[in-house]
Amino acid sequence: MAEVQSFDNLLACRNLLKASVDNSTALALALDKTGPRIAELDQKLTFLEMAIRPGGSKNCTFAAVRDHISLALGPSAAVLKILDSIRELEKSLLSDSLPHSDIFSYISTIKQFEDAIKFLTANCNLAIQWLEGVIQFLEGNSVADDRYISKVKRSVAILEELQATGEQAGRNGELLSGAFAKLEISFKQILTESNAPLGFTNSSSPWTAEQAHNAALPLPGPILRKLQAIVEKLNTGNRTNSCISVFIEVRSLNAKNSLRALDLDYLENAVEEYDDVQDMEGCIHEWSKHMEFIVKCVLEREHMLCKEVFGSLASGAWTGCFAKIAVESGILLFLRFGMSIAESKKSPTKLLHLLNIFSVLETLRMDFNKLFGGESCNEIKTMTRDLVTKVVNGASEIFWELPLQVELERRSSPPSDGGVPRLVSFVTDYCNRLLDDNYRPILTQVLRIHQGWKYEKYEEGLVTNQIYSIVREIAVNLDAWSKAYERKALSYIFMMNNHCHFTSLKGTKLGNLMGDSWLNAHGNYKEYYSALYLRETWGKILASLTQDNPDSSPKMRLMAFNEAFDDMYKKQLNWVVIDESLTNKMHKLVVQALVPAYTSYLQKYRVVVEHRSDVFYTVQSLETMLNTLFKAKQVKYTSSTIGSHLTGEQRNAVIDQLRFTLTAM
Repeated sequence: MAEVQSFDNLLACRNLLKASVDNSTALALALDKTGPRIAELDQKLTFLEMAIRPGGSKNCTFAAVRDHISLALGPSAAVLKILDSIRELEKSLLSDSLPHSDIFSYISTIKQFEDAIKFLTANCNLAIQWLEGVIQFLEGNSVADDRYISKVKRSVAILEELQATGEQAGRNGELLSGAFAKLEISFKQILTESNAPLGFTNSSSPWTAEQAHNAALPLPGPILRKLQAIVEKLNTGNRTNSCISVFIEVRSLNAKNSLRALDLDYLENAVEEYDDVQDMEGCIHEWSKHMEFIVKCVLEREHMLCKEVFGSLASGAWTGCFAKIAVESGILLFLRFGMSIAESKKSPTKLLHLLNIFSVLETLRMDFNKLFGGESCNEIKTMTRDLVTKVVNGASEIFWELPLQVELERRSSPPSDGGVPRLVSFVTDYCNRLLDDNYRPILTQVLRIHQGWKYEKYEEGLVTNQIYSIVREIAVNLDAWSKAYERKALSYIFMMNNHCHFTSLKGTKLGNLMGDSWLNAHGNYKEYYSALYLRETWGKILASLTQDNPDSSPKMRLMAFNEAFDDMYKKQLNWVVIDESLTNKMHKLVVQALVPAYTSYLQKYRVVVEHRSDVFYTVQSLETMLNTLFKAKQVKYTSSTIGSHLTGEQRNAVIDQLRFTLTAM
């Protein structure tokens, strides 16, 4: 398809040039007719010189006339010689072949033609001046009759006509217009043939300076020199507009082709269309790589090429040329994607998204200043400035609202199984991410910028103080939630689980921030609530066996123990302990508290047990049942999996709830 289009272009070019040749025929004929007329002029001037030479009585006057005529003969002879050169140059300029294979020779021919025309008109003007002097002298001194004066005047008329024809040819006449049209067509063909889209490397690591430099290299030197020579030549005839338009068209298409291999459908999707947070994070990750590619490689290359090709133009046309290519390449679409996230509903994860976007913009800040700093790129500059403003303001606003957001969740209900609330898991994981080396420096910079915009001094420790506030609000929430349980034992399990969760933060960014004393305190609280749970549950059941009661028989106490154990076991069947090691420890403590006492009691009252063995638990069955407790939804927590136990649906549910809270504020 490209070959057919190229052939059509060449055919159109041939027709254009043929028309140019036809239009130039008048000039060629005029120049052909002028040759004999100049020769006739030369003969007439010579004859005039001979005719007036014999008048001996007026030697002085004739000598003056002879001098004027001699001075006119030199320029006239030069006109004859230059006409021959012009005819040869015409043949080269009017040939049907396109000149791009030897563009420098063709441009040199145009220059020679222009110089020849200038030389022709200059010599015509000089000869005219001398002949007009002869006429004035002859008429003033009556040294020749009217016949000779008439011949001299006719010679002047011929030269004036030739001078006018040369001046017209020198001012972009048909011949030069045709030659310039050839240059324009050659410019497009050279540019099109040298187009090669850039390949995108889908790597997780950022582009190195060397990779970006190699990718941004413009066209090969010989190609560049051809394009520069054409532009410089066309600029002498004020004919660069067509080349600039062609350049924008061809290079914009090349930039689009460089991006065509990328999957950019996500740029067109609304933020609300992403069902999962991880999908959104994945799109932002792709966006960051694609932004770096289009700016550092595609547009850096176009920027360099525009400057190389059109930098010699005094009008600064290359900056406007680049601005149009940048817009056509799709850079505004990338910026609008960032804007759609900045304008989306508030949520905790939006803060992370905004920090990611800011990181990309900050990485590319110097590139943006270099590429889009000119007035021609005002649209891109304005949108970028607006995006940075929305990102900084939006991120700061969400960050400052986080403690209040956690506080507002206090009205919600705690988990029915005594486990760690999803909000607690999410917030501790969230704080770890904010404190991570990937986010904390960016967050600090964003807050520093935001404080500066408000003319407020940024205080060190601002981020850590806000994290402390979030953790305090979580602690208050846990106390309130623990009081919502009807069963004390379940509230103890709940507090034990959550203190265990905080203890497991050791080695994480949040754990390191809070310190060993904070972690150890949660470890002590975990043991404390574990003891309270044992005393409140199995301790009371054990008392029915160990305490002497004269009003009840051994058989009755044993039956009461089995009934109480049954009831307690059923109540706790769906309770959970989040940590495997803690679960094993709880099993061990419960078994150590109950099984030995139960075994001893059975042995003591063996006769009673043997008669009703179908009613009482055996020691083995009792121990087996105890070991099945707390395993309903057990999750192993480590420093690397904090919050990872939440499914995508659960995580989205927490985020939606927090988003609702933020939006309602």
